Order: sequence, then structure tokens, then C-alpha cells
Amino acid sequence: MITLRKQFSKKAGALAGLLLLATSALADEGMWTLYNLPQAVYDKMQEEGFTLPYADIYSSDNAIKNNVVNFSGYCTGVVVSPDGLVFTNHHCGFSAINSHSTVEHDYMLNGFYAKTYADELPNDNMFVSFMRDQRDITSKILPLIAGKSIFQKAAVIDSVANALTDSVKAVDSTLHVDVDPFFEGNRYYATTYQDFTDLRLVFTVPKSMGKFGGETDNWMWPRQTCDFSVFRIYADKNNRPAPYSKDNVPYHPKSWAPVSLEGYREGSFSMTVGYPGSTERYLSSYGIEDMKTTENDTRIRVRAVKLAILKKYMDRNEKDRINYENAFANSANYYKNSIGMNRCIDSIGIYHQKQAFEKRIREWQDTADYKEKVDFGLLKKLYAKRRPMKSAMFYFNECFRRSSEFLRRAMLLAGGTMKPVNPSAPLRKRYVQFEDNSDKWNLELDKELTAAMLETFARNVPKQYLPVFYTEIRKKYLNNYKAYVEDLYSKSKLLRPGAKFHIVRCPEKLDMGAELGADLQIAFTVLQMVNLNQSKKIDEEERKLCAAKIRMEQDLPHYSDANFTMRLSYGQVKGYRIGNRVTNYYTDAKSIVDKMDRAADVPDYKAETEMRNLLSQKDFGRYQDKTTGKMQLCFLTTNDITGGNSGSPMFDGKGRLIGLAFDGNWDSLASDINFDSVLSRCIGVDIRYVLYMMDKWGHADRLLKEINPQ
Repeated sequence: MITLRKQFSKKAGALAGLLLLATSALADEGMWTLYNLPQAVYDKMQEEGFTLPYADIYSSDNAIKNNVVNFSGYCTGVVVSPDGLVFTNHHCGFSAINSHSTVEHDYMLNGFYAKTYADELPNDNMFVSFMRDQRDITSKILPLIAGKSIFQKAAVIDSVANALTDSVKAVDSTLHVDVDPFFEGNRYYATTYQDFTDLRLVFTVPKSMGKFGGETDNWMWPRQTCDFSVFRIYADKNNRPAPYSKDNVPYHPKSWAPVSLEGYREGSFSMTVGYPGSTERYLSSYGIEDMKTTENDTRIRVRAVKLAILKKYMDRNEKDRINYENAFANSANYYKNSIGMNRCIDSIGIYHQKQAFEKRIREWQDTADYKEKVDFGLLKKLYAKRRPMKSAMFYFNECFRRSSEFLRRAMLLAGGTMKPVNPSAPLRKRYVQFEDNSDKWNLELDKELTAAMLETFARNVPKQYLPVFYTEIRKKYLNNYKAYVEDLYSKSKLLRPGAKFHIVRCPEKLDMGAELGADLQIAFTVLQMVNLNQSKKIDEEERKLCAAKIRMEQDLPHYSDANFTMRLSYGQVKGYRIGNRVTNYYTDAKSIVDKMDRAADVPDYKAETEMRNLLSQKDFGRYQDKTTGKMQLCFLTTNDITGGNSGSPMFDGKGRLIGLAFDGNWDSLASDINFDSVLSRCIGVDIRYVLYMMDKWGHADRLLKEINPQ
């Protein structure tokens, strides 16, 4: 990696002007690691309005890095008070809010505010993770994994991570180390984390505001969504991480993000720091074609079926709406994203742009003294060979791993990972048992979803990849999936409360549902093994392609693709133009009231009368923008964003919190593979909008005093 600061210092003099030109050319593209932020990138940040010292990004006691958290392994959050309050998005807290909601106390529908510490709600299987340190260990890893298979590489990396974890635990038992590949496996970094697992819900607005616009506005601009929720980190009496206990107390961090009421103007500096999940900007043209046809098309086809079934039942009664709301939201989000990404790949011509760039690399390889040359012909053949098997694998995951409760249990039972209820009993008498969660799913919905997924898989996957039970469906049930599922549910005890499944089933006959699960597990294992074997060769050529790009452009700073490690992105507050349409850089209170008035035609714009009244005020006090005189709700920046960045703090040039990132725009949904500086935008909720709702709707005086916005 040539973006280390010490290496840039060697490029002084003749290359200085080139570096400045290069970073300008890159515009605001980039998801930069903080510990080794290139000096040229920092210099560009200063040029655009960043005023903090270099050390205040990563290494000082008050570093911004210390205030940002990995939120439960799928989002980002930011600590905003001396008592451990964390802001994240409403959709990041969605599952927690949903888990506490009942028909009698529907916090999702009505919102929630804990008026005292005792009222704050604990959450199972949630956490925040602080990054404490990061370093490059490439020289240690590469010799150990050279020539190894995918599984062998994984075992080596796990072994190194475990050894490093043992080392840091000797100093502090609450730390652990992850080892991740960067730059397509050309480099490896070790990151030290500290997890806090006692995380409690403190505040959320009603869904009408936290998810305002619903799927109608998802990935769109303009937006008015008040996408935030508030949690608190708890620790033991020594301020250390601890499992949930009634004796735990609010965590007191050494530093937290200051919250600003000053706002922003068009052209203002903006920086996000968060945990972007996955980008593939080094991906070859063959990989882009594969993503479009094999991954996105599959997701679109399957989820269209799934979402229609969920919606039908959710519209019928409140209990099903609450039970399936989280699953519906998660599925719908990337269903729409996949549609938008495929549209952008075609409209922007990304595939042909990538081909043109690969032509440049071919020409450079022909003249450069460079050993690890990419074999583009081989890469094309490898992708073509893998495509049918990978397609089957994607259909398998979409149809069977993210669908009905019956299929979930069948796969879980067959996977052999469930712990026996009576582990001390003789082996033949040990059994596993599913928790009775029958109040969380609808039997008729489950049947319909199972039948639909079984049929969808069969219609789209070649016969040689179908699990064995499909033969029975064809011969005995004449491909009547509804009849097969009725029989399956009546004969299997998979969904029966209290049913026991013995670890050693012989000589007893397998349950019909367990047999289906076993067939699915065998089919999945075969697909997985063949895919991994073929992917190893593809990954090696893609790794070479990334290395070749960096070597060819060695005088430019480069960032690694996102991999859910902490990254920094900088940019400006800015609208965009597409065709004859020019967007404003912010939305205001009037725009949401106008949408609310259209709720009869667009149900996603429906909100309580109280919300309309709150946003129809003439004077919004200290939350009103001093320059525009308006109550600003959401805004656009040129920051680089992808999934996982949800909840990322948006800082101004002084390192003050001005918003929370929550979405990208429809016109740039292919930014995961191609950043377009003209169209790519990050959508954030204005922190003043957040505070206004906490104040005027929630009357959360104790929280506002704790946050102390300036």
C-alpha cells in the first residue's frame, strides 16, 4: 500500500504538485482508514475547511475515532454525552424498537421516551464496539497464507487473530482483535476492539417520522425522514464492559462528540466517520456483469415474491404487522437497492467504463517490469464457468436462508449447531428443542411463504442443483407445492411446541421436516464447496487486478474497498444536477407538511396530526437555521457512503456533529462499484431536526441537558 503517510513524505518536491492534482481529481471519493490517513488527503481536507490537528482524527485522547462505534455489527453510532448516550438511525434501532413493541404498547407506532434511567430498555444480542487500535500486519500474514486454500487461509488468519487477542487480553481482558483483508487481500490489518453489550433503548420517535416516506422515498431525494434513535451504553461500577445487570450504570467515555446548532451552508465541509459494509470498486468488468445478473437479478426476483406475501398478511392485522415489520423492512431495502443499482450500471455505462480502464492496465502490463500480471482471458473464463453454480447458490440463500420459520428450523436442525437441552445425558438420549416462539409468526403465512420459496427455487435453478426432496414433489405431488407443504406441516413436528429431536436418530425414522433440512444442507454444502473452489481462482486474479491498479497509479493515494472497518470520508454540503433537474442541498419543514397533505394518495406520507402541527410552526426557535430562516430537515453532501454507514456521524470542519448519515440517492446506487462525483450523494438527517423532535415532541429535557448542544 503506497498511501502510508511516511511514504508520501518521501515523494516531496517534484511529486507534491502531482499529488495535490491527484487528490483534487479524486474529488470526495474515498473511504479512508484513519490510522494511516495519507498526508495528501489530510491536506485536501484542510483546504476544504477541516480545522482540527491531524492527531485529533485518530491518535489523541480527544480523537474523533474514540467517539464513533460499530453499532451491533450492522450500523454505526456516535457517542454524544458524558453519560454514554449514542445516536444512530431509527432503522438501525428498528429491530430493538420492534422487539419491545406489542399490540398494547406499540413503541414502533407511538414512539418511546425513557423519562428515567430505570425506564431505559435493555436489548438482547445488541452491542456497541469501540475501535481502540489498528495496524498493518501484512508482512506477518502473507508468508503464512501463501499457496493455501480458502479454508486454510481462514484458519491461519483466525489463528493469528486469536494469538493477538490473547496478547491484548493479557493487558485488558475486555479487548479482542480482528484481522481483516484490505485491498483485495494484498494487505492485512489487525484491529483492536472493546465491546459493550449492555445497550439500552432511551428514545425513538414514532415510525411515522423515523421511517417517514417508507419505501416510496427509500433511496430517494428529496427526503424528510427523521431517521434517528437514541440508546445508552451501560458498564459495571468500574466503568468497564459487562453483561446486562440491574446494577450496571451509565458508561462514562473519556470523550464524546460535541453537538452543534450552527448548521451548514452549501459548500460547507462535511466529514463522515463510520463502518461502511462492502464496496467493490476494484472489481473487474466481468465481476460487475456477474453482480448484475447473478446477484442483483436473483435478489429482485425472489424478494418480489416474498414481499408480496408478507405485505398481504401485514395489511390484515396489527399482530402480523408488528411481527413481520422488521423482516419486511430489511428485505425491501436491498430489493429496491438492487433495482436501482442495475439501472445505474446500464444508464451510466459502468461496465464499458471498466472495460476501458482494463484496456489501460493491459497496455501498462505489456511495458511495465511487473511480475503479477492479470490474465484477463482466464478471468473471463473463470466467471463464465462459475456463473450457473453461483446463481444456484444465490437462489438458495434468498429462498431458504431468509424466508419462513419452518425452513429456518429445518436448516438449523440439519446444521448440527444446536446445543442439546440435556448435554450430560447418554448420547442416544440427548436431544435439542426449539424455543416456543409461536407468538412471533403466522402459520398460514409461513406455509404460503415456504411453498412460494420452494417453487421459486425450482423454477429458476437447473434440475441438477435441486435437493433430493424435489424428486418426491415431482413424482408424488405432481409439482403441487401447496399440497406438498400442507403434508409437510401436518406430518413434521418442527413447529410443534416442546417437540424433541434426538441427536442420534437411528433407529428412529427422520421427521419429514428434518429430512427436508438434511437434503437442503447436503445441497448447500455441495454448492458451497464448488463455489469456493472456483472463487479461489477468481479472487486471485481480482487481487492481481487491484495490485496492478495501485502499482500503475503509484503516485496517487488509494483506499481499500469497504469491509466494515472504521473509515473516514470527507466532502462538502452540496446538491446535484441530473439532466435539467437541479436539487436543493436541504429540505425544510414546509416540504414535509406538503407531503403529509398527500397522505390520502401516498400512505407512506401519513403522520399523526401532532406531527403536522409541530412542523407547521412559524418559529422553530434555536433549531431554525440562522441563514435560511427555515427549519431544515435533511441535507445532501458529497461524502462517500454505503450500507453500514447508516448512523454515521456527519461532522463539520471543527469536528462538531451536524447530522446522521442514513441513505444514498437513487441516481448513484451503483456507487458501491463506481463513485460518480457528479451524482453520488450522502443523505443525512439534520441534528437540529433530531433535537427539535426530542424537545418539542418528546419533551426529553433530561437528555437535552445531558447532550448540551451549542
